[in-house]
Parts: sequence; structure tokens; C-alpha cells
Amino acid sequence: MSGANKLAAGGALGEAISLYKTWIDSHADDPLLPAVLFNYGVLLGDNRNDQAALHAYNEAIRLKPDLVPAHINLGSVLERLGAEDMALQFWGNALSLTGAANEVTLNYRLTAFKQRARLLTKLNRTAEAEEVLRLSLETNPNQREVIQHYVSSRQRLCRWPVINPVAGLTAPQMIKALAPLSMAIYTDDPMLNLASAYEYSCKEVGWAETFHDLEDYRGRPRAADGRLRIGYLSSDLRAHAIGYLTAEMLALHDRSKVEVFAFFCGFQAEDPIKARIRENVEHWFDINDLNDEQAASLIREKQIDILIDINGHTKDGRTRMLARRPAPVIVNWLGYAGTMGTPYHQYIIADDFIIPPELEKYCSEKVVRLPCYQPNDSLRVVADKVPTRTELGLPENAVVFCSFNGPQKISPFTFARWMDVLRQVDNSVLWLLCGQEVVAQRLREEATSQGIDPARLIFAPSMPNAMHLARYPLADLFLDSLPYGAHTTASDALWMGVPVITVPGRNFASRVCASLVRAAGMPELVCDSPESYVRLAVELGRDPARLLAVREKLRAQRDTCVLFDTPLFVREMEALCERLWQEWQDGQVPQPDLTNLDLYLEIGAALDHDSVEPSFLPDYEERYRAVLARRHSYSPIPYDKRLWPAPGPQ
Repeated sequence: MSGANKLAAGGALGEAISLYKTWIDSHADDPLLPAVLFNYGVLLGDNRNDQAALHAYNEAIRLKPDLVPAHINLGSVLERLGAEDMALQFWGNALSLTGAANEVTLNYRLTAFKQRARLLTKLNRTAEAEEVLRLSLETNPNQREVIQHYVSSRQRLCRWPVINPVAGLTAPQMIKALAPLSMAIYTDDPMLNLASAYEYSCKEVGWAETFHDLEDYRGRPRAADGRLRIGYLSSDLRAHAIGYLTAEMLALHDRSKVEVFAFFCGFQAEDPIKARIRENVEHWFDINDLNDEQAASLIREKQIDILIDINGHTKDGRTRMLARRPAPVIVNWLGYAGTMGTPYHQYIIADDFIIPPELEKYCSEKVVRLPCYQPNDSLRVVADKVPTRTELGLPENAVVFCSFNGPQKISPFTFARWMDVLRQVDNSVLWLLCGQEVVAQRLREEATSQGIDPARLIFAPSMPNAMHLARYPLADLFLDSLPYGAHTTASDALWMGVPVITVPGRNFASRVCASLVRAAGMPELVCDSPESYVRLAVELGRDPARLLAVREKLRAQRDTCVLFDTPLFVREMEALCERLWQEWQDGQVPQPDLTNLDLYLEIGAALDHDSVEPSFLPDYEERYRAVLARRHSYSPIPYDKRLWPAPGPQ
């Protein structure tokens, strides 16, 4: 069948499929038929003919039941056709057939583990996914992506400590392998988060030097009409937290000053938010079907001046494409709450609270600021029907504390503080967002172990966004989490008139909520220690009159505060982009600083993050410097502007 393979390689997929079909019809008894049916199924799948591919793989398995690749591929086809349980079954077959793993079958076995874990996670069967991932690591512990997925599963299951060494791996080895988003959830250590982002960018994205089509933009003029061309790159310009935040902002750009492009790389289904954004930007490009080179070429062709990456290190981001430097200025903003650690993101947008000057050292990018870094949508839809507490399983006369962050954001430190609040406020409950009973049961058990009646934890199911917003006012107080706090959930609570109590840490993700609360005009709800966080929650929970006054103040200034002034945000964003473009023209675009980050990763991964919170350590930086000094004594370390000073006078 070499002729068919050559046709397929040359792009003549239809002719290759026809040639395979002819051979199969005339070789019913050929011993090679199972293998040919498998190859035929691959081509049919590439041609998006899943029903025919399904038949081909089934026939191959009927003739040769131990043909492992056919079981794996058949599982993928079944998943695409919506038969998830059958897909899991066939990947399970592949695992059974490769039980005695050897050099030949090992890759098949690891692929089957990966596929099962991915689909189980998608189906919200996270506990099953965790077990599959553990088995995969026991088969081969040298799987960076599987370690990431394993720890992420434990975070979503609130299995503490989430770093649970398996298969001979050490805790530092697992910590060094974490994806940046999981790292931000795991620890409020800004140096370790920066180093983790750098490591991820090196190992899983790549550097611009590996590509040969990089463009030198020096001397490129502005558009003839004088407008600045701003491109927004995101997979989440849809019914997603990012879509809800940016929909109005994108519509309000001054078209006499800027030309707005959206480059969409996300979920293909339609929804009202996606349609609204697409209708309100001047140019919408779906780049899902474009490879990195093609997508970069499209952005260059459109002569984008400022390209704003709203994904960062999050799902479906096109970071590898950004390594090709498709625009002269690339900015990290909003989608990923942290520094990127790449040589091609030149700026990070924050505000004066999220990244004050003393924390700039923990960013590879140059920090630029807006009055408040998060936009909001004053046109967000809230369901007309407001439910009652009774309808949602809440006690009518209790004090209802809530936290509608995902369970992965609940750290053992945060949960202990919440239990302390419940312990001190009689007739109070904690209302949490939770979509899996296994997680709810895990948190009930933890509450019991801390002396709290598990019935005081009430779990809210996921709802459409408009209905979710409508239920917010049933809560009295929103309690933020640490080290990864409430972002969109915090602004939702504040918009709906629910006060948010927060204690900021050191890392970007731990400081966003406090920024939003301050921008809403409620700085008195930003605490300076875990003790004051608990104390304030208890005081407000015990004093209905004081709590009512706080709620009334929040509601009274909602429509005039900085947080919800979208026209102001748009004006400031446009002015910021103009400044960045001027820096480009002046040859002053910054070079990201990546000095010593491999060393900082090694040091940070070996520190204790499970029994202490870096957020509140007075000697946080000294912990790093002490290790650096020991290293320097036998192997000199290059100067960096962060924690390791150059010898001699500065």
C-alpha cells in the first residue's frame, strides 16, 4: 500500500482512501488485512469520516483482537461521536492487552492511560482520572505532562497535600514539573512561580531562535489612517470568564484611534457572548485550523502593532505561535494571572496594587499599569427570577458565608481559616461551588476533623451564568481564597452587592482580589494578615447592622467606582497601547530578564510549601539568598537584579 501512502502524503487523501478501499475489497483473506484496515481507518479519520473509520477499526479488531493501536484509535473515534463510555472501554482494552509492558507496547500503554485520564477529567470523573494518572506514572515516572495532570487532579479533589510523591518521584521533582497555573494554585511564592513559568516555556513551548521566519519590524510605519492596530489573542472570547469580562470593553474601543482585531483559538460552539464579541470587533479571525506558522503569518499580514495575549499559560493558548514573534509588541494580560517567563512577552499589564514596585522583580516582563487591570461588563445579564434561600437549600435566618471559586483554589490554610470563622459565628454556614460529590464529601470529612458539623457546608451546583449571578445576593459575605484568589468571581460578587473579604499575598494571583475590592471603593475589606481576615469575617458575621452598612455602601457606589467604569478602562487601555507603541518607535521595548531562573526553580522546589505560607514569611527572600550564598561559595552565580546582588559597591 505504499502507493496509497504516497498519495496521502501528497495531499490526495480521497484518492488514497479509494485505493485502500479497492485493495480491501479484493483481499478478504490476506493476512495483512487487519493492518490495512487500521491504516484505512486512520485516513478516514483524517478525512473526518468517523462512521466509516469506526467500521474499519471494528473490522480490524474482529480479525485481530490484540491489535492495540486499533483499540486506541477506535476509542478516539467513539469519543468524537459522543460515545464516551465506549471510548473508555476500548482504551481499557488497550491497557489489558499491554499488561506485560515491554519496549514495543509501552508507548501504546502510556497513550491509553493518557486518553482515559483526559476523558475522565472532561467528564468530571476526577477521582478516577487521578487513579489512572498514578498508574501511568508507576509505568513510567518520567512524564512531565502526566505529573502536571496528576497534581492538578489532586488540587481539584482537595486532596491535601497535593504533592503526593509516587513511583519513586520526590516532591521537588514533582514541583519542578508543575504547569504554571497549577503552581500559582499551589504556592504564593512569586519567585518559584516566575521560575516555573520560565521552565514551562523552555521545555514545552520553545524559543524564538528555533524558528527561521522571524521578522525584523524595525522601521515599520504606522497604518496609513493613523490608527493603532491592536490584536487580542484568546481562546476564551466566548461564554467564559474572559468573555464575560471583555465583551463590553471590546465594543467600546474608539474606532477613530484604534483598529481592533480578535484572533480566536478556542471552543468552536456558538454562544451569545461569542456572537456579541464577534459583532463588535472590526475583524474576527478564527485561527483554530491554522498551524503556528500560518497563524503567525496571518497576524503579520494584518500588520498588528500591539498583540495582547489573553491566554498566557492557560488551556488552548497559542504560546508556541507567539514564540515566532508575530507582532513587534506582545503583551501578557488578564487570562493568566502571572508572569510568562518567556523572551517574547515584553510587557505585563497590572495595576499599582497587584504588582507594586517592590514586586516587579518577580516578572520577566516590564510591568505597565492601568487604574484597575480588570475590565467589566455593565451589560451582563442577570436572571429575572431571584431564588429564595429555601429553594437553594440555604437556611433562611443563618449568616451565609460563600466562596464561589473552583475547589482547586481551596488550600488547607484557607479552609482552616474558614472553619475558624464558622467556629466563632454561631448559626453560620459556608456556601461553596462544587460539581462533584467526591469533592463535597472530602470537604465534609475535613470539616469534621476540625470540629465543625459537616452539615454547615452547603454545596451549590453549577448554573448558567445569568442564574448564577442572580443567586449571589443570598450570601452575606464572600470569603476569598489564598494563594489563588477570586478574580471574575470577586467582581461578580461585588457587582451583585456582596462584600468580599480578602487577604493578599505576594504573587500576582493572590493579589487580584484585593485590587478589585479596592477598585470597588471598599479598601476596609482588604486585610493585612490571616488573623485580621478571620477577625473581620467574624465581626461582620456577628454584627448584622455593621454588615448591612457595608452592603449598602458597596451597592451605593457600584455605578461610580473604578472597577465598573468600563469607558474609563477603555480610554486607559488605549492610552497605554499608545505608550507601548511609542516605546517601540523609540527603540525602548524591554528585553525580558530570565537570569538564573533555572537555579531559582531548583531552590524554590526544595523549600517547604505545605506547612508554611510564603505569603506571610518575614524572611521570604532571605530563604532564597541563604541557598544562593551556599551555592556561590563553591560555584559563582551571575548577578541578577532580583535576589542575588553583584559583589562590591552597587
